[in-house]
Amino acid sequence: MNMQATTEEFAATLPAGVYGEKVLSVQHYTDRLFRFTMTRPDGFRFRSGEFAMIGLMVDGKPIYRAYSIASPSWAEELEFFSIKVPGGPLTQHLQNIQEGDIVLMRKKPTGTLVLDALTPAKRLYMFSTGTGIAPFASLIREPETYEKFDEVILTHTCREVAELQYGFDLVSEIRNDELLSEIVGDKLTHYATVTREPFERTGRITDLISSGKLFDDLGLPPLNPETDRGMICGSAAMLKDTKALLEAAGMDEGANNKPSEFVIERAFVG
Repeated sequence: MNMQATTEEFAATLPAGVYGEKVLSVQHYTDRLFRFTMTRPDGFRFRSGEFAMIGLMVDGKPIYRAYSIASPSWAEELEFFSIKVPGGPLTQHLQNIQEGDIVLMRKKPTGTLVLDALTPAKRLYMFSTGTGIAPFASLIREPETYEKFDEVILTHTCREVAELQYGFDLVSEIRNDELLSEIVGDKLTHYATVTREPFERTGRITDLISSGKLFDDLGLPPLNPETDRGMICGSAAMLKDTKALLEAAGMDEGANNKPSEFVIERAFVG
């Protein structure tokens, strides 16, 4: 039986509101991080920066977790960037997926890290740690981001240098894409740091903001609600500390129904 037939037969057994999509590629970055792509369902719509509930059948039952969609809204495939959690209910299985496997996805995407939740300004900061870069992987490849902001600064902090590679790959893909490179031009700045190894830039992003080193390195003024907007995605502690720094700079948190000066994604904090 061919794969198409088995995929269609499997999809027919799924409950309403759930897609079953075929894995197209898997790339392992480290023993803790991997990215994968899968087919995009016909009619599936999302805004760049949103997340979906994806999952697998484990022992006859579906297990779902919230995952940012790392591909932009216009992409033909869906991309995800995942950590491997030892003993994690989903990731201990998800890390073993291979091309041709089926991943479940619920039909309704959502999330706060969307352009609609921010008011207009000159500059957009995307503050990320670890796999928190995933929603920004979508947004830095979204043309609308560059229509709304003159400058886009993606910060990515990890423990080890190897964990930064996904971000470097993303920026390289943009630079080498004929259409995207023209849209993005010189508007995108990628600022990567590590906390546990020697590197050209080290330190927690919160320390680099509070000390002013981030702005010195970029040749930019400190955060200003008149000109700057922020998006934050990372660990619970990072969210709390970065939020406090943005609020100290006079910036207010926004939401889909009340756009303002910065937004946070809390869906992944358990």
